[in-house]
Amino acid sequence: MQHSENSLRTRPISVGHLRAFEAVARHLNFRAASEELSLTQSAVSRQIQAMEDEVGVSLFLRHTRAVELTGAGAQLLRAVLPSLEHMDSAVRLIRRSAGRKSVAISTWASFASMWLIPRLEAFQSEHPDIDIRIDTTDVSVDLDTTDVDLALRYTQPGNAPSNAVRLFGEQLTPVASPWLLKSGHPLQRGDDLAHFTLIEAGDAHRSQHMEWLTWRRWLDTHHFGKVEPKRWLYFNYAHQIAQAALTGQGVALARMPMVADSLASGDLVEVLPGMRLESPLAYWLIVGPRSAARPEIVAFSNWLQAQAALTRVAIGDTPDTDTVDGLD
Repeated sequence: MQHSENSLRTRPISVGHLRAFEAVARHLNFRAASEELSLTQSAVSRQIQAMEDEVGVSLFLRHTRAVELTGAGAQLLRAVLPSLEHMDSAVRLIRRSAGRKSVAISTWASFASMWLIPRLEAFQSEHPDIDIRIDTTDVSVDLDTTDVDLALRYTQPGNAPSNAVRLFGEQLTPVASPWLLKSGHPLQRGDDLAHFTLIEAGDAHRSQHMEWLTWRRWLDTHHFGKVEPKRWLYFNYAHQIAQAALTGQGVALARMPMVADSLASGDLVEVLPGMRLESPLAYWLIVGPRSAARPEIVAFSNWLQAQAALTRVAIGDTPDTDTVDGLD
């Protein structure tokens, strides 16, 4: 008998009893818990007793007209509550999405906030029956094994998968807010940058291909290598760089696809438009093989490529035709 009890108390606890335990602990009343669970009061009592046998200690103090959690019961409740809440939340999500069309997208935060999200309303207006989920990460996801349908990525052509579709390339250009240009020193040539704060990516020096995003490369390329700005301002993300420029904190070396909308609206001004710097990086669409044939994925991919064509026109992008099969 002792051997049987030890085996009982070392194995994982039975999940079936947790609902009864949580209901009794919440109501501190067996009758109320039984009504909620649509069970008899004796059935709930037996489940609690069986659970206490498994744990090896009492979880409740039974009084004549009340029930009280023991210290062990309170400790177990703290672990059980979030677990049940997470499970119930997952079940609700699965039930809501059952039978619905959905598109799960993986991309990085700056691209989502600056390019994708401002355009999504147009797609949702055309396809109100398709749900959209955006997961932002700088880490590439495996479209063969995850529940992500497609990925939007930023890399050199040689690093893009063979099935990737080039959306657009990019150029780097100095941009600033109109009121900064009106209130400060004139900015008409590269030498004038010495009178301004220059904003750039703080982590651009960590890898060779990201060096293309630096002011130093832009200055050297246009023969302004001796220019030293009033100060430097560094950020980790493109949307932070753009926000700093929008609020007049300096002149940013911006990626044209990311700021094209702000330039078109006049919120930002391209201060030296004849001095854009070509980047070897491009933006790519990668569709997971398991998702490619679904009608909602086809619809979203087609819409995305149409939006990308508008961006290419806006930034004057004329890509190598060998890299854009399936576009236009």
